[in-house]
Amino acid sequence: MDNKLHKAPYPIIDTDPIFSRVIRYFRWTDIAVAAGFTAAGPAFMYWMERYQPTGNTGKPLVRAMKVAAVVGAMSGFLTAYQLVSARFTGLTENSREIKKYRIEYAKLKAQGKPMHGVSSLPLAMQRTAASYSTWAFMNFDVFPMFNFVNHPYHGQSKGVILDEDK
Repeated sequence: MDNKLHKAPYPIIDTDPIFSRVIRYFRWTDIAVAAGFTAAGPAFMYWMERYQPTGNTGKPLVRAMKVAAVVGAMSGFLTAYQLVSARFTGLTENSREIKKYRIEYAKLKAQGKPMHGVSSLPLAMQRTAASYSTWAFMNFDVFPMFNFVNHPYHGQSKGVILDEDK
């Protein structure tokens, strides 16, 4: 999705946040969503075994519940990651993230470090990585892809006012 065509109802912070920043910006509600997905799989398996018994109790049921927990944990993490990424891109309310982003920016600026980190990759590789991972959270149902590369292509809008924007 082109950043110029993106009309967000809230200020855009970053259209391609790096993985570690997304994890740091998890809210307790995002963690609760991930925990709920993790618990839902085994709970559903238990409920189904209780009301529609298969007769496979013991080790087969325990293994199936473990698999359901792992699948639930992965889907819960991806859902929580999408929720945070949606806040970064301005698709949902993000006032808490804007405040945290400004504080983080001020600390990095005081240390003389760039906001989006330094990369050892050539600029062409950074551009390629950015083109693959920008808006990738919208396609987690097809192929989960995260941004692990520091690059200068983050599609910030004028909505989030930082010191350098003034």
